[in-house]
Amino acid sequence: MPLPSNIHLDKMLEHPTVADAVADENLELKERIAYQPPACEVFRQPFTRLETDDQYHFEIDKEAKRQLAHIIGNTVQRVKGSDDLKDGAKEDYRQPRNIGIVFSGGPAPGGHNVIAGLFDAAKRANHRTKIFGFLMGPDGIINGDCVELTRELVDRYRNVGGFTMIKTGRTKIDNRKKMDLSRETCKRLGLNALVVVGGDDSNTNAAFLAQEMFDDGIQVIGVPKTIDGDIQVRDANGKVLCAMSFGFHTAARAFSQAIANLCTDSSSDVKYWHVCKVMGRVASHLALEVALQTHANMTLIGEDLADYVDHARLEKAAAKGVVDYTAYGMTLRHLSRVVCDAIMDRAAVGKNYGVLVVPEGVLEFINEIQTFIIKLNTIIGDYNKLHDRDFHTAFLTLEDKLEYLRRLVRGIRKDVSYNVWNARDDELFNDIPDFFQEGLLTERDSHGNFQFSQVKTEKVLLDLVKDYLGILKEKGRYKIGIDETQFAKTLEKGDLDPEIYGPILFENWKQAPYLMMKPTIISKKTLKAALVKAGFLSDDDSVPAPIEAVYEQSVPKFKTQTHFYGYDGRGSDPTRFDCIYTYNLGQTVFSLIANGATGQMAAILNLEQDFSRWRPIGIPIAPLMHLEERKGKLELVLEKSVVDVNAPAFRVVKAFRDKWLAATPGGDHYRHPGPIRFTGNSEEDRPITLLLNAMAKNLVEPEEETVG
Repeated sequence: MPLPSNIHLDKMLEHPTVADAVADENLELKERIAYQPPACEVFRQPFTRLETDDQYHFEIDKEAKRQLAHIIGNTVQRVKGSDDLKDGAKEDYRQPRNIGIVFSGGPAPGGHNVIAGLFDAAKRANHRTKIFGFLMGPDGIINGDCVELTRELVDRYRNVGGFTMIKTGRTKIDNRKKMDLSRETCKRLGLNALVVVGGDDSNTNAAFLAQEMFDDGIQVIGVPKTIDGDIQVRDANGKVLCAMSFGFHTAARAFSQAIANLCTDSSSDVKYWHVCKVMGRVASHLALEVALQTHANMTLIGEDLADYVDHARLEKAAAKGVVDYTAYGMTLRHLSRVVCDAIMDRAAVGKNYGVLVVPEGVLEFINEIQTFIIKLNTIIGDYNKLHDRDFHTAFLTLEDKLEYLRRLVRGIRKDVSYNVWNARDDELFNDIPDFFQEGLLTERDSHGNFQFSQVKTEKVLLDLVKDYLGILKEKGRYKIGIDETQFAKTLEKGDLDPEIYGPILFENWKQAPYLMMKPTIISKKTLKAALVKAGFLSDDDSVPAPIEAVYEQSVPKFKTQTHFYGYDGRGSDPTRFDCIYTYNLGQTVFSLIANGATGQMAAILNLEQDFSRWRPIGIPIAPLMHLEERKGKLELVLEKSVVDVNAPAFRVVKAFRDKWLAATPGGDHYRHPGPIRFTGNSEEDRPITLLLNAMAKNLVEPEEETVG
């Protein structure tokens, strides 16, 4: 029945059904915004105070002591609840304040709840306190561009993903001019405190801002944010202070749901290898969590590759009385062979499909690639310091850049770095594909880091894999296993005896449920030759159709689909864990400010335990800092945390590698984590890696007692 055409558009648009269908907020979003995260027990009391915790120790860098003299003596501070404070302290706690907050770096789910937690705590202490949000990241501080955050604005973004409320930016306050402008902005607004929400570089900035504005009485507090999960703070003795940055859990869950869907697609369509690159430039935490969440067939962990030792090569060299130092660390070529082996092993049992997870920065853990990056970073950094134009403006095309490198080799260019790039480097560099050369020479980010997200990491690896699979296919080693039962049915339908043809076609006849075509049978021509040699065909006969069909089934076609998971995950609405975590981080920030702290990072202890055991703390930033080379010079920075290959989470993944590869007859072992629902009792409440790594202290085997 056709729909009536005489319905007035105005009436239709006013109808409640239409209004609900096109509304910006659906029912689930309304429920999410209305959700009130629980607050730690200490925040349910009228006041909080800070208590020094002396059990933590730090190795102080001499340069940090010199540059951050005002805050280098900071200690770990526990936030304690209190029913009352002494009169003077009570007045200080409840005084009206002006507090600024800024998002720095890429978005991470939960940022809005940091603001919500800070806002609620500050207004509860004194309704006249004002919270200012700096717009577009640190540029907002430098340029004095901010907005006062009202309850209406904060309420609109509670438990919602992104940094939409005040936006973000990647500018670094890293010189005297920017620092002076930032200081002027804070003083003009009459700020008592500034809150910097960001990653390792941003919290480094927070430390220098705290030092710079110490005499002005402006407190600066940092908040650990990064979906990469590479802010995991421990003291000098390995005691955990910050187990996980916020946003990691949500991003990992978002990526895992999408990748689990590809696992389902892969095992349904049985013709694709899905290659999934996930964010993680320096550390493979996201890839590790995705492996645990999805049980993808193969997951590369960069830190594991760097830890690789080729014992066969070492033994071969030892027999000659030498040491082969190239045996330490994974090479790109060897890595491609490892992937090829996995693909072939699955194909041998009829599974010419699968899912491979690759961390964004996996190439950084490959020996020869790391050497190129270090050398090219030096060359580009030296050029930028010595010339008016930066390297990428001076040399626009790939050929221009390559010619500059050639001139360094030939000694035509006598720049500072002319002796960095030698003839061997030039030869090896010219052997790699053009697109990868261009990737290695791409413009660095604002912090001087190589931008792995701009390089098709998966394409570099896949090109090598495809080339080697082609060679193995020609040698007859890469084939799809044929189900013995299916083979018998196919031949019997054509009135052929499988018992007669089986020994001629397969090298493992009657030895395995999946049959492998003999290595000598690599084409229809060699197939016919095998049948002629066995006396079942003459030179003039055609290969029987059922046998030709079986041969076609054994010929692998390596088809891939590539995917990058990054921006989608960091823009996701936060999990319940990240909602609660960030709300309490915001509350912690206010407690640190109200009790006079500066140069501290807000954190929560015991994240792996029940919420009732969560304990808010302040971590001193300056004692965590050390010298590291950035843009060709040594700078004080916070160290990124990489995957510990000795930690339980990685060891569990390693133990299950063979099972999850599933290169055996039968089904796969894919896990489906499900969507981020924000409702229901079955919703996962924290990262799996967090839970597994927390087991370490309970699983340490006691040392054997010695008898004296």
